Amino acid sequence: MPTDEELAARLAQGDQDALRELLRRYQRPLSSFIHRYTGGRDVEDLFQETWWRVVRHSARFDAARRFSTWLFQIAVNLCRDWHRRNRPATQELAEDLVAPDTRQRSEAAADAAQLLAELPAPQREVIVLRYYHDFSEEQAAEILGCPKGTVKSRLHHALAHLAARVREGAQ
Repeated sequence: MPTDEELAARLAQGDQDALRELLRRYQRPLSSFIHRYTGGRDVEDLFQETWWRVVRHSARFDAARRFSTWLFQIAVNLCRDWHRRNRPATQELAEDLVAPDTRQRSEAAADAAQLLAELPAPQREVIVLRYYHDFSEEQAAEILGCPKGTVKSRLHHALAHLAARVREGAQ
């Protein structure tokens, strides 16, 4: 089975089968990331725009990097631009993060979505990348275009904020 990086190289040569395989591999994680970032708004548009840019710039992909890091870096940049244009209120974002059929979601998941929505975007980015998508701190730093220390700092502040909010709710 070819690696993501090998598929990206084949995509740069116009191999549509390579694109289909990459789409298959990353449909769920990329859609989930975009959904969490935007609160479920414009997910399909941002998903398609991400892949359009992957195809358009596939020749620029550096095979020394991980494809997943490059892909999510494109998605993060698009989501940041989207967020600047469409800044939802915290309550709206939290409502969008919770599934419409709340009977199928636990109360804890709804609470987690509310807490996630309250975080500033840079902190929410690192939480989603690190804990929802299992990227390492190094990979998150590369995706976000910042030093690893910044990722660690954002994680620390986000977790401190979340812990304080959980303590408040327990009282």
